[in-house]
Amino acid sequence: MKAPQARVVLTGASGGIGHASAAALLKAGATVMLVGRSAPRLAEQARQLVRETGTDASRVEHRLADLSRPEDLASLSVMAAGWGCNVLVHNAGLASFGHLQDLRPADVQAVLHTNLIAPMLLTQSLLPHLLAQARAQVICVGSALGAIGLPGYSVYSASKFGLRGFAQALRRELCETSVRVQYLGPRSTRTAFNSEAVEAYNRATGSAMDRPEQVALELLALMESEAAERFVGYPEKLAVRLNGLAPSWLDGSFKKHSRSLPPLAPALLAHS
Repeated sequence: MKAPQARVVLTGASGGIGHASAAALLKAGATVMLVGRSAPRLAEQARQLVRETGTDASRVEHRLADLSRPEDLASLSVMAAGWGCNVLVHNAGLASFGHLQDLRPADVQAVLHTNLIAPMLLTQSLLPHLLAQARAQVICVGSALGAIGLPGYSVYSASKFGLRGFAQALRRELCETSVRVQYLGPRSTRTAFNSEAVEAYNRATGSAMDRPEQVALELLALMESEAAERFVGYPEKLAVRLNGLAPSWLDGSFKKHSRSLPPLAPALLAHS
């Protein structure tokens, strides 16, 4: 779908990739509904986007929704359908990094809900409306870690592997309908999403990082191409292919990553 025909509901709109994606979509001619958890922040972001892109204010909407609340998912689906959404972009996400032993069970559950369960439920709720459109798309913003499991990202990778599996299966389920389901896999991106520990890990392992504006252009290109998947950056694209063919071949390549993880919490060391 070309941008001028797109009415895009964008979750996680206030984040680094979200804001850059909204700007890229608006510049290309799309109409965008920003979705986030802070009404004042969304309102200011909408005004900022109008100034930055020279877009008419009528092409930038914003809606408040906490995707961890079932009632918010339901109301967002109703609003998106009434607004005429024909592109749903799942961009909201929570980070998770570190030794599995260090992670709190509540945080594990929150990451899986935000990164995987909420996109599934929102898609399910909005799907009858999307199927009624002449053309519609569901774009899951995942990660290269949805195809390559790295040390330190056991929970985050699980959520993104799941999101990629959801996108792949649903794409095939809907292959004879008007709805296309797609997956974008960025590598590490320079945003506030990354903690200091992640920044140190990336430096220690030599992991490349992209600007959010680059990821936004990849998202726009994916939407307009209607391709099934798009991964960002080398050698990550190659690693995705190799990992898909023979995952165990790459196991030894990530010893440096394992050694670069932060130390285990003292309480855990005391019981080891």
